[in-house]
Amino acid sequence: MARVVVTGGAGFLGSNLCEYLHAQGERVICVDNLETGSLQNVEHMRGDQFAFMNHDVTEHLEIDEAVDFVYHLAALASPIDYLRQPLHSLKVGSYGTHNALGLAKWKRARFLISSTSEVYGDPQVHPQPETYWGNVNPIGPRGVYDEAKRYAEAMTMAYHRQQGVDTSIARIFNTYGPRMRPYDGRAIPTFLRQALENKPLTIFGDGSQTRSFCYVDDLIRGLFLLVESGEHDPMNLGNPGEFTILELAETVLRVAGSKSSIVYEALPVDDPQVRQPDITRAREVLGWEPEIDLEGGLRRMLVSLGREPVAV
Repeated sequence: MARVVVTGGAGFLGSNLCEYLHAQGERVICVDNLETGSLQNVEHMRGDQFAFMNHDVTEHLEIDEAVDFVYHLAALASPIDYLRQPLHSLKVGSYGTHNALGLAKWKRARFLISSTSEVYGDPQVHPQPETYWGNVNPIGPRGVYDEAKRYAEAMTMAYHRQQGVDTSIARIFNTYGPRMRPYDGRAIPTFLRQALENKPLTIFGDGSQTRSFCYVDDLIRGLFLLVESGEHDPMNLGNPGEFTILELAETVLRVAGSKSSIVYEALPVDDPQVRQPDITRAREVLGWEPEIDLEGGLRRMLVSLGREPVAV
């Protein structure tokens, strides 16, 4: 039985990871200050194999038991949140990562940092391999998130090289699934909420910008395989299937059976024009690739919301 700490464990990704690990019989310690997470996401996990700690990772983190793995997922990941709390976003990426790495060092645990495709910024290389260094605006409004993650990667490698911590870095591309907050500002929960309420779907820009959407079950499986591997260098985890935002909106309307219209608004500053992971290394090193396509994932999301998707 492994003993695992998951920071940000009551959030969207964190709670799905806790659930996956808990189902495998591992001892899971979920650490979250509930700023963007919710106890409802983890309330179904009970017993001696699960514990919840209400704690802000920007403060010193202590666990009074042995720990084998530390998954550091704590972050203000949605634009609404990191634009609302820019300084705290930077602190989570710096102090929070330092504290989580310090715990891993003290416990001699394997460490995983959940980085992001946003480290690539608005890329000049397409699709994006791990060897690409990115094109990020450090002083733009998105910089508080992008640079927090880039700094967290640098700190993770410094702990590995200087302190000997067993680390791994997951560069996560757009992920969706159950427990996303309907008002978190990201495309899929926003489009689903609008479609189910028969309100117009809001597209920023002309809808030609692209994203690659990975269903959460696939992503969690990739995180687990990465932690179980001996890899230390960054690893892209995402679905290489690429869609325009307009294609996404049209797919949501079709699957939900919604008659909502589509409206267009101004594109936010520094919004990336393309996003597609090169997952060659994940295929070769981890034997991992996504299994659930966009339409299948959207159907699962609708079922999780208690709604019946339109039949094929």
